[in-house]
Amino acid sequence: MATNELLVPLHVSYIQKLGQNKDDLTYHLTSHLRLNAVYWGLTALAVMGHQDALNREEMIDFVMSCWDEEQGAFGAHPDHDAHLLSTLSAIQILIMQDALDRVDVDRVVKYILSLQQPSGVFAGDNFGEIDTRFLYCAVSALSLLGRLDELDKEKTVGYLKRCKNYDGGFGSVVGAESHAAQVFVCTAALAILDKLDEVVDTDTLGWWLAERQLPNGGLNGRPEKLEDVCYSFWVLSALSIIKKVPWIDAKKLEAFILSAQDAEGGGIADRPGDMVDVFHTLFGVAGLSILGYPGLVDLDPVYCMPAEVIKKLGLNKDWEALPRRKA
Repeated sequence: MATNELLVPLHVSYIQKLGQNKDDLTYHLTSHLRLNAVYWGLTALAVMGHQDALNREEMIDFVMSCWDEEQGAFGAHPDHDAHLLSTLSAIQILIMQDALDRVDVDRVVKYILSLQQPSGVFAGDNFGEIDTRFLYCAVSALSLLGRLDELDKEKTVGYLKRCKNYDGGFGSVVGAESHAAQVFVCTAALAILDKLDEVVDTDTLGWWLAERQLPNGGLNGRPEKLEDVCYSFWVLSALSIIKKVPWIDAKKLEAFILSAQDAEGGGIADRPGDMVDVFHTLFGVAGLSILGYPGLVDLDPVYCMPAEVIKKLGLNKDWEALPRRKA
């Protein structure tokens, strides 16, 4: 059933119930995403103004149970190998919960820096898969930890330059096609590194991102693909960073996100009528925050965390979307 308003109480309840049934097969099949899912749920709650809806101590204990003592970083689940993505999620959760003092930051920084390759890109873990997503995870994590100065910035920016395409977008590796999620990670990494003006052609990239909006208001990740609620964040965050949010039809996008809600059980799906999940719930709410939806907490589009948290760390910059409350 479609609705024209954000069903905050239902979404809060939906997130609270996630993971309660540990006998469910799906719970075990998604263990490789567990720590990321905790970050998605916590951030969605924080943006909706209900961060305290989950037990803080239980969450912190779970995050620390994912610590990989051998590698000095975090895995996605207890006894999983450390990975950059789960390490970033752990850092974000602990910062939002004011518990970063639980972490051996020096070891985490050493782990992150060890994954940078000669080309400047980062591997996600010791198994060696490379992707601009992992480069962003490294840059974002080091920035949040206050250790960005230890990064080889020249080498990092050099790789991002080589990933830029003729259409203004960025791919997962050098030579890969432009994709909205990769545009976000590359643009956000460049923003953190203060190299946006050096690399990004804002008009060309803004045009490519605006072209992601389909007639139904939703956004896709690349040409000829279906709309998906998660791109409400990937596209909007990049547009916000380059100050081009007005280049899309905000009202139509807002209506599309709201139409993908489950009006009975809560949560947001990738598109109307599909099964909801916490990933799309966060990125739907995040997109609405960037659009200035009433009652939501401001989201920082670079770190995908509440803007107030980023401000306290001294990392806020002049992104177009802040502040952006509707009357």
